[in-house]
Amino acid sequence: MSADKDLISVQQARDLVEAAQRAQAELARFDQAKIDRICEAMSRAALRDSPRTAALAVEETGYGIVADKQEKNRFAAEDVWNYFKHLRTVGVVSETKDVVEIASPRGVVCGIIPSTNPTSTAIFKVLIAIKSRNAIVMSPHPSAARCINETVKGMREAGVKEGLPTDAIGCMTTATIEGTEALMKHKATAVILATGGIGLVRAAYSSGKPAFGVGPGNVPVFVERSADVPKAVQDILTGKCFDNGTICASEQAVAVDAPIEMAVREQFKLQGGYFISQSEADQLAKIVATPQRTLNPGIVGKSVEVIANMAGISVPPGTRCIMTDVGGVGRDFPLSMEKLSPILAFYVEDGIERGAARCSEVLHYGGMGHTAGIHTRSREAAVRYGAEVPASRVTVNTPTTHGAIGFSTALPPSMTLGCGSWGGNVTSDNVSPLHLMDIKRVAFETRPVASKRPAVATQPSVMPAQPSAASRPAAGATQSGATPKVSREEIAAIVDRFLANRQPESAPPSAPPQTDYSARPSRNGGTASAPTASTAQGSASAANGRKAAEFVSEDDVKRAIQKGEKIYVGPRTIITPSARDIGDPAEVFAKA
Repeated sequence: MSADKDLISVQQARDLVEAAQRAQAELARFDQAKIDRICEAMSRAALRDSPRTAALAVEETGYGIVADKQEKNRFAAEDVWNYFKHLRTVGVVSETKDVVEIASPRGVVCGIIPSTNPTSTAIFKVLIAIKSRNAIVMSPHPSAARCINETVKGMREAGVKEGLPTDAIGCMTTATIEGTEALMKHKATAVILATGGIGLVRAAYSSGKPAFGVGPGNVPVFVERSADVPKAVQDILTGKCFDNGTICASEQAVAVDAPIEMAVREQFKLQGGYFISQSEADQLAKIVATPQRTLNPGIVGKSVEVIANMAGISVPPGTRCIMTDVGGVGRDFPLSMEKLSPILAFYVEDGIERGAARCSEVLHYGGMGHTAGIHTRSREAAVRYGAEVPASRVTVNTPTTHGAIGFSTALPPSMTLGCGSWGGNVTSDNVSPLHLMDIKRVAFETRPVASKRPAVATQPSVMPAQPSAASRPAAGATQSGATPKVSREEIAAIVDRFLANRQPESAPPSAPPQTDYSARPSRNGGTASAPTASTAQGSASAANGRKAAEFVSEDDVKRAIQKGEKIYVGPRTIITPSARDIGDPAEVFAKA
C-alpha cells in the first residue's frame, strides 16, 4: 500500500509541475495591472476564508490555537500583500541613465509547506509566487494536506476569475517523501521554497535546484540590565505563547543579566510564568525529547495543561508558560533545544558579553542563523549584542515571534525566514517576491575602452539598394532618416515575450514531414541549409538513407520543434548541452 501511495504521489507531482510549466508560460506575458488584480483577489479570498482554514488547521494537525492561526492567516493575506502590492515585478523595475533593470520570472516554484504554520505559509507562498509571475506547486505536510488544499482552492478560484491560468497554482493531495523529491528534482522546477525540518531543507539544497530553505529557530533572547523589565517579560510571554509556540521565530530560551535576575523572575511569576523544580524538569525533559534527542512531535503546539499532564507534573491555574532553569546547552540538556511549545529555558549571565555568548551557544544548538532578541534601553548595547550573535534577525524590545516576521518591526513581512550561511541557507533575508525574480540589467557604456587599433571610418563599397515602393515612407512621413524612438517599456516587453517563448513545445508528431528548411545565414557569412530531417550543420555518414548531423545547437533544435521535424544524429554528432536539454524531452533526435 505504501509503495502504491508513493507511485501516486510521484505521478501527481509530475503532472502538476508539467501543467504549471504550461500555465507559467501564459502567466509570464501578463502585464503588471493584471498580475496585481489577480493577487488582490486572492488576498481577499484568503482573508475571507481565514477563520475557516484556521479552524481546519487546528482540527487536522492538533497544533496551536484557532484565534492565533486566524491572525497568522490575516497577516499573510493582508499585511504581506499590502507591503508588496506596489512592487513592480513586470518589465522595467528600476532605471538610471546607465543601467536599466528588467524583471523576469523564474518559472515553476516548488513550495514545501509545514504542519506548524500550514495555512498561513500556503497563503504567503502563493501570493509571492504569482506576484512575481511564477507558477507554484505545493507539497503539503501529510498531516496538514486537507487544510492546505482548502486554503489553496479558495485562492485559486478567486485568481481564475481575474484571468489566472487554473494550473498556475497546484497542490498535491497525496504527499510522500518520494513525491516531494520528484517535485523538487523535476526538470521544470525552477526554484524551491522549503519550510520544514532540517532533513527536508537539506534535501531541498541537495536537489540540484536553487533553494531557499528555512530550518529550525531555537531563538534565544537576552534581557540586559537597562531593560524595562515588565515590558520585556510581557513581550517574551506574548511571543512564546502565540499559537502555543509553533512559529519557528518564537522565544526558546531567556538569558537574564545577573543584576536584574530577581526582578525578571518576579515579573514572570506575576504574568503567568511558572518555574518548575529540577525533578519536575527531569520529568518534562523525558516527554520533550526523544531518546535520539530530537523534539517529540507529540508536544508541539500543545497547551500548558496538556504538556503538564503528559509529564505528570502539576501547574497552577492560569499558567501561560512553563519555566525551567537549565544548567547548560546541548544533548545533555534536552530543554535547551527548540521546543515549539509554551516552555522556556532560563539562564542567568553577568554582562552583555557573557549573555551574548550564552545566546550564541543556544543558536549553535539547532538555531544557527535564524533569530535572536534583546531587551534593553541602550541602542549601543543592542548593536553590540547583534554584532556578536550568529543570527540573521536581531529583534529589539519586541516579541521575537512578531518582530522576525515583520509584524512588529520594519522588516519585510514574511513567513519564510532565511538563515544565511550560518544555517546553510542561500540568503539571510526575509524571503519575498524579490527572491523569485531574475533581474536582467541593460548596461550602457560609461567609460570608453581604449584600443590599440582604433576603428577607421570607411566608405561603403557598394551603393545601397533603392527602397521598394512598399518600404518607402508614406506621404507626410519624416524624411530626416532619424531612427524611430522605442521606449524602454517596449524593449522590456519584447525581451519578456522572447524569454516566455523559449519554453520547448510538446513533442512532434510520430510521423513528421521530411522537408528541408529554407536557407539561413551561416556563422561565417553566406547561407547554409538549416537542419532538416537529413542534415543539421554539416552532414556526416549516411545510414538507411539518413545523414547524421555533425553539430547540433540550441537554435537547431528549436527550429526542428517548430517545423515538426527530426534531427538525425550518430555516434560522432556533437550536441550542445542546451540543445540536449530541449531536444530530449521533445523527442527531436533520431538515429541516422
